[in-house]
Amino acid sequence: MTKKIVVTGLGAFSPLAPTARGTWEALLRGESGARSLTDQAEKYDIDLPVTFAATVKEPASDHLERVTAKRLDPSSQYALIAAREAYADAGLAPDSVEPERLLVDWATGIGGVWTLLDAWDTLRERGARRVMPLTVPMLMPNGPAAAIGMDLGARAGIHTAVSACASSTESIYNAYRHLQSGEVDVVIAGGAEAAIHPLPIASFAAMQALSRRNDSPETASRPYDVNRDGFVLGEGAAALILETEEHALARGARIYAEIAGGGVTADAYHITAPEPDGAGASRAVTACLEGSGASPEDVVHINAHATSTPVGDIAEYNAFKRVFGDRVDNIPVSATKASVGHLLGGAGALEALFTVLALHEGTLPPTINVEEPDPEIGLDIVTEARKVEVKPGDMAISTSFGFGGHNAVLGIRAV
Repeated sequence: MTKKIVVTGLGAFSPLAPTARGTWEALLRGESGARSLTDQAEKYDIDLPVTFAATVKEPASDHLERVTAKRLDPSSQYALIAAREAYADAGLAPDSVEPERLLVDWATGIGGVWTLLDAWDTLRERGARRVMPLTVPMLMPNGPAAAIGMDLGARAGIHTAVSACASSTESIYNAYRHLQSGEVDVVIAGGAEAAIHPLPIASFAAMQALSRRNDSPETASRPYDVNRDGFVLGEGAAALILETEEHALARGARIYAEIAGGGVTADAYHITAPEPDGAGASRAVTACLEGSGASPEDVVHINAHATSTPVGDIAEYNAFKRVFGDRVDNIPVSATKASVGHLLGGAGALEALFTVLALHEGTLPPTINVEEPDPEIGLDIVTEARKVEVKPGDMAISTSFGFGGHNAVLGIRAV
């Protein structure tokens, strides 16, 4: 029998704020987390073609014990902060869940790139004896999941999805399936990324993926705008606590929304470019709706992947048209990367959090910087926070697509 899987806790550490609530409120105000990278310019003395990104609002060291922070890559630091907040937000304490029934489904697109590259600098400049013993545990992609699992005592399993920019949407769907199996009661799901380093920036810039609006970072990410010129690299983490409705009700938990299902497909088309006609992405949306017991007519809101690249935004629109037909132009769409940047492996989790809150509070978040909408994209783009009437059973979807042809979609239902 299919179980109802619900969201009971939320946590975030983002370019807008160090908490989920702070991030949400800044998003609704139309703020941008993009800013110039003055500290990196001074440290590395490298002439980069892109000199800005959406860095986290506050240092992770302000929110973690000194010893804990020292032993973790920034991606793991962000993950642990978000997971702790979500766990507390769900009303859970360290002994609230039987450890053997508590699981972590986490994600990252790249992993501990800061640790890896800093260690290489140390090796070259100071020799092998100065390389930290914890370098490998800090750089491994499953490091964030392991840090969360050990901190919160999750003994049912610690899993890591690495599917580029679709990673954390996939991790939340994996959490849904783990709960459906009946093997666990509570899952800490989400994703994190900390890749704002000169090397990834140089690589993304070389492939013409990043916006080059160095003179105006806060207006650089502009999904669906005719003058969009690439995404803004972001960092941070988001966590959602998922549990069966039966378990949540038994402990009197607040329920934000239901994770109704998901869909995962692959394009098998190109390592970086999406299928222009959106065929693979549309199959993920259709699979999500079918798995959620919903039809295209049930969808009242879309939080789109929409990275602000010329090719990607059009391909996603084509995918929506294949599923929803002309009706898609009347479904309110939010493209929140305009405010927070692109968190790569952490993007899907943060956007799922936004979608949950949009349904829970009846407010759709804005897409900032849309000054001249692309005439080839006929969507109802939400450009200012929009109050809407949300009824129990209303559906929203959150989409994520990644290098390698990964497509992942979550179906989120109002309760």
